[in-house]
Amino acid sequence: MAVVTVTYSPGEHLEHFISTLATATSEKPQVILADNGSNDGVPELVADANENVTLLRTGGNIGYGGAINRAVADIDPEIEFVLIANPDIRWGTDSIDELLAAAKRWPRAGALGPTVLEPDGSRYPSARRVPGLADGAGHAILGTLWPSNPWTLRYRQDNEEISERNVGWLSGSCLLVRRAAFDSIDGFDSRYFMYMEDVDFGDRMGKAGWHNVFVPSAEVTHAKGHAAGKHPEAMLPAHHASAYRFQADRHPHWWQAPLRVALKAGLAIRCRLAVRSALRERDRAAGTN
Repeated sequence: MAVVTVTYSPGEHLEHFISTLATATSEKPQVILADNGSNDGVPELVADANENVTLLRTGGNIGYGGAINRAVADIDPEIEFVLIANPDIRWGTDSIDELLAAAKRWPRAGALGPTVLEPDGSRYPSARRVPGLADGAGHAILGTLWPSNPWTLRYRQDNEEISERNVGWLSGSCLLVRRAAFDSIDGFDSRYFMYMEDVDFGDRMGKAGWHNVFVPSAEVTHAKGHAAGKHPEAMLPAHHASAYRFQADRHPHWWQAPLRVALKAGLAIRCRLAVRSALRERDRAAGTN
């Protein structure tokens, strides 16, 4: 097994990532830091301090999926599993060993994902259904105003039993990927700069005949959204652009052009409203500190 994470000035998160990794597995895996242009010096410090950590400079900010693909291409093809995770993950005890054990139980598992916890200990819905147009639109429009709406519940699978099972897609914040499966679908689609690349990855994995397996017995904690909260004016447009790409790719025919136009216009309006709201919230929070 090898571990890959993408770094972009990760700060103290990366040090926690490496220190808790020792409790997550009995192995001492090779760790590759696919660095997209950090300027805080942390990836260099971590690589220098840990003999099993390699710093791989991608040559610029090439996006999350592109950086993962670049790192995986450097891994010995004989390595069967690649653990892909964000640098702000903190590993739970035996979490990686639990994922590896599940991979033996599911020989057609192309990707396996753990329970992802928020910093406050609440459970993040990391195992979801692939969003169709109806579920995606319903969740996008009503998810914030009416969290319990039927489209959001169906998409997030909130009412599903917490059990080890095959799902539509798994959060890219932490994925154990079978190398053969990764190679069979050519890895991540590097056209996604950030966001939705994991939805696309899981969807293509399933269509290729592999399983996306949720493994609740493995637990990690994710400091989710710290970058998005600081820079909503950049992150939210990227999110909406990826959402459009995902649906446009799945509705490519000429007679579906009006649908693509409507989708693009609707997402543009939603993006402007979301950015405005996020900036107000950020300013309000800054004013109270």
